[in-house]
Amino acid sequence: MTESIERIATNLRKGVLELCVLGLLAAGERYGLDLASDLQGRGLIAGEGSLYPLLARMRDGGVVDTRTEAVGGGRPRRYYTITAAGREQLMTFIEVWRAIGVEVDTIIEGAA
Repeated sequence: MTESIERIATNLRKGVLELCVLGLLAAGERYGLDLASDLQGRGLIAGEGSLYPLLARMRDGGVVDTRTEAVGGGRPRRYYTITAAGREQLMTFIEVWRAIGVEVDTIIEGAA
């Protein structure tokens, strides 16, 4: 990718990452590495290190809850779930995303 394309893609990813995390958690509880792998596989994050600070902010903001569980005697996993406030925020994000998307599409269709 050219530098300009990568810069634009990075900014767009940063803007939608919280929405994507909430969307994944709306489908069910996930542990951190699982979330990171899913998002990385979709090209939405470069690595897991960029996800954990966001998850901490989301937990502090009350949109996700966490629990820790040791699995098979290995390292404990932190599992994330969406809260009622997180579901409300997700619905708001979706409403805004759809409205903005329509306007952006309308504008760029005339430019292409």
